[in-house]
Amino acid sequence: MLANQRVTTDIRVRYCETDAMRIAWHGNYIAWFEIARTNWLRAQGMSYRELEDSGVYLPVLRIQCEYRQAAQYDDELAIDALLIGYTGLRITFGYEVRRTSDGAVLASGRTEHAFTNHQMRPVRPERGLPAVHAMLLAAQSGTDA
Repeated sequence: MLANQRVTTDIRVRYCETDAMRIAWHGNYIAWFEIARTNWLRAQGMSYRELEDSGVYLPVLRIQCEYRQAAQYDDELAIDALLIGYTGLRITFGYEVRRTSDGAVLASGRTEHAFTNHQMRPVRPERGLPAVHAMLLAAQSGTDA
């Protein structure tokens, strides 16, 4: 798989994620971004659990979401995740939420994360996780690791 490929996660809006008008609550988009980001990492051959078990954490530094149309109860959605930046200390993902039935883009956004240890001090993946570092560099450049 090409490392920088978009990874798509399919979900269906659950009733508990909606308000009285059956419109998805805006905060769910952030949770959907997290699901998509986790699946992107897994598609690259690693998981959050493996990162954390190795002593590396990815706390969120910044979240941005632009809402365009409302998702509603029982809509099938496709959430695309893509690595859009990696500096060695920070990583940024981009997202797009589309309604499957008509392809309408409902929201887009990004999250920025820092690589830290359990004490929330910065760590550099190239020192402790060279394979992860190489994969992220390859994903950023659009080549296979």
